[in-house]
Amino acid sequence: MSEVPFPRLPDVSDEERTARAKAAFERLATRRTCRAFADTPVPREVIEYAIRAAGTAPSGANHQPWHFTAISSLEAKRAIREAAEAEEREFYAGRASDEWLDALAPLGTDADKPFLETAPWLIVCFAQRKGGIEEDGKTNNYYVTESVGIACGMLLATLHEAGLATLTHTPSPMGFLREICGRPPHEKPLMIVVVGHPAPDATVTEHALIKKPLEQIASWL
Repeated sequence: MSEVPFPRLPDVSDEERTARAKAAFERLATRRTCRAFADTPVPREVIEYAIRAAGTAPSGANHQPWHFTAISSLEAKRAIREAAEAEEREFYAGRASDEWLDALAPLGTDADKPFLETAPWLIVCFAQRKGGIEEDGKTNNYYVTESVGIACGMLLATLHEAGLATLTHTPSPMGFLREICGRPPHEKPLMIVVVGHPAPDATVTEHALIKKPLEQIASWL
């Protein structure tokens, strides 16, 4: 097994390290889920670099068990919207429990998903159950959900850093995404990341602004 030196990290003081961490937090703290997008174009190169960033995420055995299908085609976006809304209508009409619907109520969501067609880009994130680093479709992958979850988080952070609005959409079931995107059976769609500029009249519910404080999400031993 050959090895290379660990990459050099910035040589900064603890004060500068703290300042950098705080600055990153303050930028990410402005990220909000957007449900009203403008149709303003976004260069493909921006999406490419965001996916490249996602692809640097750590993964089980370094198998990198993810695939990202970036969609700008109006025809494909329309097909996804139609299929997603069909699933969402069933979800809101009876598939979801009352408790689940009560939890969603403060966000004002419903079965209508126009953003799937309006936003300039949809990125469908797939988890590869098999494939390995060579993507042979046979080798087992490990810690797939955890690995792809980290990659999706890095994707969202990079898109936010690029000054774009995002939305994670998870219609259930999502098998139709595999068919529309032409992906193999061993890949499982995990989410659609909707990407673009917010519409001029875009709003955020006050409920979405509530974030748990550090004392609630962290403990120290």
